[in-house]
Amino acid sequence: MNRWLGATLLGVVLLAVILATAMLALGMGSANISAGDVADVVLRRMSIIAGENVTVETDRIVWELRMPRVLGALSVGASLAICGVVLQSLTRNELADPYLLGISSGASVGAVAVLVFGLSLPFVSGPLTLTVAAFCGAILTMILVLGMATGRSGALPPGRTILAGVAVGQLCGAFTSLAIMVFGQRDIARSVMNWTLGSFAGMRWPNATVMVGCAVAAVLVLLFAANTLDALAFGETSARSLGVSVNRARWALLVITALITAATVAVAGPIGFVGLTIPHLVRITTGPGHGTLLPLAALAGAALLLVADTLARTIRPDTEVPIGVITAVIGAPVLVFLLRRQAGRS
Repeated sequence: MNRWLGATLLGVVLLAVILATAMLALGMGSANISAGDVADVVLRRMSIIAGENVTVETDRIVWELRMPRVLGALSVGASLAICGVVLQSLTRNELADPYLLGISSGASVGAVAVLVFGLSLPFVSGPLTLTVAAFCGAILTMILVLGMATGRSGALPPGRTILAGVAVGQLCGAFTSLAIMVFGQRDIARSVMNWTLGSFAGMRWPNATVMVGCAVAAVLVLLFAANTLDALAFGETSARSLGVSVNRARWALLVITALITAATVAVAGPIGFVGLTIPHLVRITTGPGHGTLLPLAALAGAALLLVADTLARTIRPDTEVPIGVITAVIGAPVLVFLLRRQAGRS
């Protein structure tokens, strides 16, 4: 009863934080817009009111520039958080995060191919080339890692999967660094560095719509697998005794989380600490049950990344701070707190 009440209160608080931060994010920036005008734009776009007092410029700033960014931050944060929950359960490793399979490093190779070598793709042009190339790099890395980790029987042992992910990630990181040092000019190196630290500056409606769809689908699919995750958290033997097909479940869940992570990296770049710290924080309130943990982790991840992105673009008026820097500043102390809390119990 106490856990249920705590989870309910946490959900209400997180929703309130998301709504309040979204209003601030839509109004704050190089052009400050009042909460009333923000509400008028949103309600007019939703065909609830006429909104005749809103100027065309205000409408464009709020709806075309800032709203996609808000939705992108919410969906990427939710996606990274639930992927972290799933991977920590599958591997039974508290330090597992969405980039465990080397996906961010593979995406960086795709980004470097565009930024450094000028790679062009058929049927794709403009800024979308970088997004598609990063996604392809992430997918190819996922295929390589899973192929290396798979045994002759088709099993996918967690330890071997982690090692394969680390090895491929290091290899991709070495290639990225070498390409920048040998072939990259100063401006190109700066562009790659900015991309690897994560940003929602280029988020527009097409990207935001895709990410929102991915996040909603991911939450629904993984909620459907909550009982399987609960069983796997107790180990393979216990899961099999409960009727779970361990190999099939592990394959399906790893591929799903890898695809979701690839999509987030493609649109926003690698963003650390969200998928690592949020699952631990939420477990303090909800306990290990995935039926409650997954949706609350999604809300917490969404709230954290929206707050971080709002700070990233408003903390300095003349330039935007990479969002990876903000999440590291927030996430590192939280991780230290969790470690101290765990040490105090032992």
